[in-house]
Amino acid sequence: MDPRFEKIINETFRIDSHEGTDKVGDLKSIVARCVEPGMTIHALTTHLIPFASSNEIIRQFHDRDPKFTLITLGSLGHAFCMIHFKMLKKLITTFAGDVYPTPGPSKVFLKAYLEKSVEFENWSILALSEMLLAGAMGVPFLPIRSIGGSSMAEENRESYAEIDNPFEPGGEKVNLVRAMVPDLVLVHGWAADRAGNTILAPPYSEGIWGALSARKGAIVTVEKIVDTDFIRRYSHLVRLPGIYVSGVAEAPFGGHPGGMVNLGIPEFDSYAEDYDFIIDFREATQKRETFEKWIEKWILGPGSHDGYLQKLGSDHLAELRGLGRPDAWRSELETFAEKLPLVPECTENEQLTVTSTRIIMEKVRKHGFKSVLAGIGASTLSSWMAYYFLKRQGVPVDLIAEIGLFGYAPRPGSPFLFNFGTFPTVKMAMDSFTSLGTLVSNPNSHCLGVLGAGQVDRMGNINSTKIPDIYYLVGSGGADDVMSTAEEVILICSQGTSRLVEKVPYVTGPGRRVKTLITNLGVYRRESVKEELKLSGYFRGKEGEKEEELVRKIRETCGWDLQVNSGLEAIESPTLDEVLTLRLLDPRRSFIG
Repeated sequence: MDPRFEKIINETFRIDSHEGTDKVGDLKSIVARCVEPGMTIHALTTHLIPFASSNEIIRQFHDRDPKFTLITLGSLGHAFCMIHFKMLKKLITTFAGDVYPTPGPSKVFLKAYLEKSVEFENWSILALSEMLLAGAMGVPFLPIRSIGGSSMAEENRESYAEIDNPFEPGGEKVNLVRAMVPDLVLVHGWAADRAGNTILAPPYSEGIWGALSARKGAIVTVEKIVDTDFIRRYSHLVRLPGIYVSGVAEAPFGGHPGGMVNLGIPEFDSYAEDYDFIIDFREATQKRETFEKWIEKWILGPGSHDGYLQKLGSDHLAELRGLGRPDAWRSELETFAEKLPLVPECTENEQLTVTSTRIIMEKVRKHGFKSVLAGIGASTLSSWMAYYFLKRQGVPVDLIAEIGLFGYAPRPGSPFLFNFGTFPTVKMAMDSFTSLGTLVSNPNSHCLGVLGAGQVDRMGNINSTKIPDIYYLVGSGGADDVMSTAEEVILICSQGTSRLVEKVPYVTGPGRRVKTLITNLGVYRRESVKEELKLSGYFRGKEGEKEEELVRKIRETCGWDLQVNSGLEAIESPTLDEVLTLRLLDPRRSFIG
């Protein structure tokens, strides 16, 4: 070969181990350079929060009145702290509340809502995902099947509209959501090269769309900085190209107290969620003085992410790595199992969960549902139990989680919807746009939605967002998306006149697909969208209690003039097999009481 060709081949066509503009720096300097007061900042959740970078923003801006707008799928620790320091002008979110071990309202968000110190903009998960996607695509809006008929449609008129279908005049209206473009995005991933090409850990929740449209790009933290050859080797897991990245910092455990699940990169060790840390944080937020001490201890005091890790301690971090093993749930569960009761007598919540399980199974067998979208709380436990009992019977059904999980086998030990042990069992890890926007809504999925709710009215509408000007609950999450698109919906809710109301004061999700409501006292059903929910079954009471007495109690704790179906039935108590399975799924008794 001519030496001139050889020179071109060796010099021009070579592939370098390190390629691109070097964007690596220490996190403190990157935040100081990239973050400005008044910015709209999107904290990309994937299945965890980029806590290393959000904590650094809190350190640098907590006393500067920066008037940030924060976009976040789930308003967890970073939002709590920013609200406490009055750093936020607006919070754009789908969920603003406590999550673990059970979901519920937060005093921090309730105080901000009542004082009107922060503007809350509420959306569903799919709506937020599509708005960010539209921004990344450079289009002004995208169509969506959710939001229509909800109170979110009314209060977000600047970003939501309904138009005639230009392809089918006179047909159904088309719902539109406006593009959303943040100034800056925070991302935590497994690895990035020095140019910022980033491998993220699935599932991807709202997706990387915000990072692709952000005016100032993304601040990326990763478990490890790698060379470009490593990125090429795992290019199928790269979700964020370096051209959209403003700065990269190495921050091991940068998602703590969330966990990082390793699906396909043998060079890295998974680490589990730090549940004790999360519970400690939740307890600290109950009082201003304890919350301030917590912030000083874990954010301001350490001074940096390295200081934060030193405070956690190497032994504790090693323990989290150990708990990140795919089989770690088994030994923990065996310890719990030794203390679980072996009697069939059950709590009210156990009765509720078992009955919900039976109804889910009945629906799957009767109507041929192929998939079940499990919501949070009791709906999680019921759906998980139904999955396993149907499996025993040879009836296949795939579970879907809103953050982007399909076909997972829930691991016992923690009934948290995003239980870390479950992640290695998934058949498909994706984003919320795929799970909610296609799999749940696609008729070929034949999806049954199973959801909890703060309030339910007689027509099946739910409210999990707020009682306007009085109380803030938590928000939609994926509830409105499921309520709007699943083939059928089952609701699970505690009984009480404040929970079962004549008409919900805020419609988080319209009830047109709801046919069944299950409470801790009975079961309500209806056949068509025009009917109201009627009592069809009641739980057996104490020995000697008559049907008339039990129905009277149910009526007294229902907020509307309850009608009773003919053929009212007494619901059978759980079997020992059912309660033992349930107790293994929730050995800490977080939900079953």
